[in-house]
Amino acid sequence: MIHRVCTAPMMDWSDRHCRYFFRQLTRRTPVYTEMVATGALLHGDVARHLAFHEVEHPVALQLGGSDARELARCARLGERWGFDEINLNCGCPSERVRHGAFGACLMAEPALVADCVKAMQDAVAVPVTVKHRLGIDSIEAYDFVRRFVETLARAGCRVFIVHARNAILQGLSPKDNREIPPLKYDYVYRLKQEFPELCIVLNGGVRSWREIESHLRHVDGVMLGRAAYHNSYLLAQADGRAFGEDARPRTREEVVQSMYLYCREEVRRGTPLRAIVRHMLGLYHGQPNARAWRRHLSDPRRLATNDPGILLEAMGGEKARPAAIRMLC
Repeated sequence: MIHRVCTAPMMDWSDRHCRYFFRQLTRRTPVYTEMVATGALLHGDVARHLAFHEVEHPVALQLGGSDARELARCARLGERWGFDEINLNCGCPSERVRHGAFGACLMAEPALVADCVKAMQDAVAVPVTVKHRLGIDSIEAYDFVRRFVETLARAGCRVFIVHARNAILQGLSPKDNREIPPLKYDYVYRLKQEFPELCIVLNGGVRSWREIESHLRHVDGVMLGRAAYHNSYLLAQADGRAFGEDARPRTREEVVQSMYLYCREEVRRGTPLRAIVRHMLGLYHGQPNARAWRRHLSDPRRLATNDPGILLEAMGGEKARPAAIRMLC
């Protein structure tokens, strides 16, 4: 996969409906699943975690775990289900993840992570990548992350997605860990300078195309998380500005019409409409009708009807709905 711009794995957000929505905005941007713990795949409902729509490609599966054999088994499952990349989570700071002995705490054990990466690489033909932080708790020195990357590179990892903050393992919530530890972009730039043969993707605090393009002068790619979710139309420019395509970006209205058709099919299969449209609240961010759009898609009475027409109404009002439906049917 080409990682010039990609969307982040976001717990409770980047599910298959969110990724399908993102794909209506950009054809080229890789999208990542929520983190899936190895135990959930080995002892749970595999289809619930791994099923996705063909249109989502390129799509990566992010795994959480620290047992090399279990990770290898789950990587094989991911490849079998059609994922284009397997990513290992070494950056999540939540207490629940830490108690499972994976996430950001793994940065303290680079040799173990290298063994996990090697086991996954031996198990699959698709790329195995790692997402991590710069350090943990009070470890602020650049040498810490440099040694981590160097160890994993020797094991064969070639793509590193670097959240440009430390992870504070005690005392901060996951939300605070995305905001309070200071951003140190210069550390990520320095990794690229010292390891020019590696693909270094920067993550953390990026909110605009001006910032994306500034970072791309120093690293190979930028991963967008909350910015892509809350201001999703940012992604509509990705194919042109990051991947060099000259196709016209889809309009918001075209995206809504595509999502209306998707919602009709999903509702027929029993998917609650709310599970899909909740990901679309940021589509009109910054536009004059943004508040009305969000209010309409959050109306519990309308959502309870499970009628996808709510999207067309939110876009153009009640009067626009019949004509829009005739056009799409």
